[in-house]
Amino acid sequence: MRFLRILFFLSLALIARSEELEHPRQADYIPGSSDFFVDEVWGKIGASKCIKCHKAGGDAEDSELILWGATRDGFLAHNRAAFTKLATVRKEGQFRMLLKVVGKLDHGGEDVLESGSTRYRILEEFVRRANGRVPGQHDAAAIKVPFFDGVTMLDDRRLLRRLTLSLVARLPTSEENSAVAGGGIGALGKILDKLMTEVAFYDRLAEGFNDIFLTPGIDDVAENVLSYEHFNKTRHWYQNWDFSHIKDAQKRKEAGWELARHYRESIKREPMELVKNIVRKGRPFTEIITADYIMVSPYTARGYGIFEANKKRFKNIENRFEYIPVKLKALTGRSEKTNQESATGFYPHAGILSTFQYLKRYPTTETNRNRLRVRMYYQHFLGIDIMQLAPRVNDAAAISAKYEIPTMQAANCVICHKSIDPVAGLFQDYYALDGKGVHKLRKEGWFEDMFSPGHEGEALPEDERWRALQWLGERTVKDPRFAVAMVEHVWYILTGRKSLRPPEDIDAPFYAARQRSYSEQRGEIEAIARRFAAADFNLKNVFKELAVSKFYRANGLATAAGSPDRRAELDDLGLVRLLAPEQLERKLKAIFGKEWGRLDDQFKILYGGIDTKEVTERIADPSGAMGAIQRMMANEIACRNVVLDFSRKPAERLLFPEIESDEKGEENIRIALAHLHEHILGHADLTEIDRSYALFDGIIREAKERGKFAPVEIYSCRVAREVPVKDPHYTLRAWRAVVTFLLRQHDFLYE
Repeated sequence: MRFLRILFFLSLALIARSEELEHPRQADYIPGSSDFFVDEVWGKIGASKCIKCHKAGGDAEDSELILWGATRDGFLAHNRAAFTKLATVRKEGQFRMLLKVVGKLDHGGEDVLESGSTRYRILEEFVRRANGRVPGQHDAAAIKVPFFDGVTMLDDRRLLRRLTLSLVARLPTSEENSAVAGGGIGALGKILDKLMTEVAFYDRLAEGFNDIFLTPGIDDVAENVLSYEHFNKTRHWYQNWDFSHIKDAQKRKEAGWELARHYRESIKREPMELVKNIVRKGRPFTEIITADYIMVSPYTARGYGIFEANKKRFKNIENRFEYIPVKLKALTGRSEKTNQESATGFYPHAGILSTFQYLKRYPTTETNRNRLRVRMYYQHFLGIDIMQLAPRVNDAAAISAKYEIPTMQAANCVICHKSIDPVAGLFQDYYALDGKGVHKLRKEGWFEDMFSPGHEGEALPEDERWRALQWLGERTVKDPRFAVAMVEHVWYILTGRKSLRPPEDIDAPFYAARQRSYSEQRGEIEAIARRFAAADFNLKNVFKELAVSKFYRANGLATAAGSPDRRAELDDLGLVRLLAPEQLERKLKAIFGKEWGRLDDQFKILYGGIDTKEVTERIADPSGAMGAIQRMMANEIACRNVVLDFSRKPAERLLFPEIESDEKGEENIRIALAHLHEHILGHADLTEIDRSYALFDGIIREAKERGKFAPVEIYSCRVAREVPVKDPHYTLRAWRAVVTFLLRQHDFLYE
């Protein structure tokens, strides 16, 4: 039993990112300063080993050490005073704090620290300082180098290009470039306001949140998200569609297949259409989990059986991807016992959380009992990975043999299940199994061997059971972690990377450096989250703030980092990611006027894309296969577009507006190269142009040395021409080589 108590108190320390375990916020101390208590004692011991018990309501609430969580103003000052007071207390000539933590005095938490460990030595140093002794080995420099010292930022013009390509899949307009040239980074706010009204932005928004929620990855045909029990007369409406006007039997079949495909796609899009609707209308983003409506298209409205009642609200009933908000009536089954309880007569919508697509994407089983849904709820809406709450049980058989209900009795089980199981109970009305829709009550009632339904210690009132998910959503959006999680989602959309996690092993090399990186980024995210909440959860504000943050604009170092620790601090700084296949296709279209067309389907998964079902994580690191695809893309795009561009009138050209294909003057060629670099890469300097000119000139000289070559470009590169273009001097092929070269550059393939 003592062993289990030790495990219990140690596992408490691993609960990730609860409000008590937040690392110090930047607002509580001066960035760049060295504070032994903040950096060492609190950051490495107090926040991870002490506060779960030593707080109001904790197991040690009657002890002499009572700590405050990070959500309370002045928590660091209070905790410093509490630690300092205890550090001066002696027991028979020895300091009680040091005796307690190693189990030499009565301590409910048993031996929390190992004598001689790094954490123990830090605490020992703090005790020495608290008692007026000279600082020892853990003393740090008085002032740290400012975190962004020596870091160069992306210039305003290139930042604008990055944002327009990333958010709306186009190059900046001349007006936007002029605005930034005149107003600098201060002009970006108004530009972003306009960008975030474009259709492309909302498509990008849906794409980003689709990566996060993965709702299209339903393990079934899409219409089966609508249960047979409640939608048996309407969900297969497409099967009875009249195609009699199509005389050919095969074409009638194909038309039916196409209708079914479009219907299924429109079903899968509904959750992301909710995201788009919230942001487009400037609604508080809390509606992602509190909206009392869903989005339906003319096609999905038919599936729900509400088309006739709503068809006048659609601008075009033939547009399968036009969506409007509606409230569903409470579900009515084939028998009275399957009818949904509702005090209002309506389905208790709770944003995405209660959509049939979300519930179907994350189904339950008789043994899982909604716990998968709880895991996703915490991950999606509070930014918590509950799989990291505590260590896994090593001997489950022994635990099961010792306790009748281990999840409610065994300490190292309770630590997780006391948080998970109450939320699982809030999903009790959505317990359909075996693919039979999502809404169904268990005949036996909710499980008695699980903690009763509730959230964060608050029990679900019985009269609120019919709207349990709404009740959950209302409490979730009031949690400070909700705003932080949403900022982290936007960070992922902008960067393709998740925010940093705190390092765990304090004895690992560069722990302090990586801890500082985390703290600096965390401080920025939390500050933006507070302003996000204060501005009524306007998600566009988050995009605007992150876009101009130093973390997003970091572009390099003025000089090499002077020490390994400093290099470790800056290791994750800056935006360097391989463009996703969809992003690369959009970039090609923005620059060349047309997509390649092979990354959306044929090479999508191979190039690091996802299908939201089997493949749910984008590949961040390039592979040999990706390199081969890049070579193929560069060759085909150059082949297709160089001849085509020269066939156009100069004023209509994208790549070569001020030069002809047979130009021989070095100065004019260099001017054209500068334009090409700027257009494709977004920048040009003399060294880069020199390199491209050497390639261009070398190819022509080699052709001359060989003596004979075809006077026209190869056939495959002439197929798309608008006007025949000859290549008597091999210059077309030289230009093609330059474009191929630029398309293989890091600055094109990466963001």
